[in-house]
Amino acid sequence: MLAMGHRFTEAELQVFFLLASRVVQFRPEGLAALRDEDIVDAALAMAGTLEAASQGLVAHLTGANTVSEGLRRALDEMVAVLGQQGGSAVAPMAAGVLRALAQGAGALQAASPDDPTAFVSLLRRVLPLSAAEAPPHPASPIILP
Repeated sequence: MLAMGHRFTEAELQVFFLLASRVVQFRPEGLAALRDEDIVDAALAMAGTLEAASQGLVAHLTGANTVSEGLRRALDEMVAVLGQQGGSAVAPMAAGVLRALAQGAGALQAASPDDPTAFVSLLRRVLPLSAAEAPPHPASPIILP
């Protein structure tokens, strides 16, 4: 995990894999696709909100578009569950992990400007969905008599 510019502790790794799993499970509504820039935007908004809360400030940063805002909400739900289980130490840890996730997505986005989903694809290869979580395959447009 040094590729994201940060050496994670064991607890941070667990938080990373839980948050990254939430990214992989996220499916935007409608025809929109999840892109790397949506991950960067959602992760930074969520990290900023958590960092403000850890300083006693009330700030609710949102995603720049409907896809990143939907992902931010999904990440917010996961952080809330983690906070219930792990206490107040989870929020600052999650903020750092989210910043590292955004940094990784941004770096891969910069390295692969022609592929707006390079980081999403990487996460889906590393953290594949189980058969129960995978979206159903669309029906074939071919009609057999």
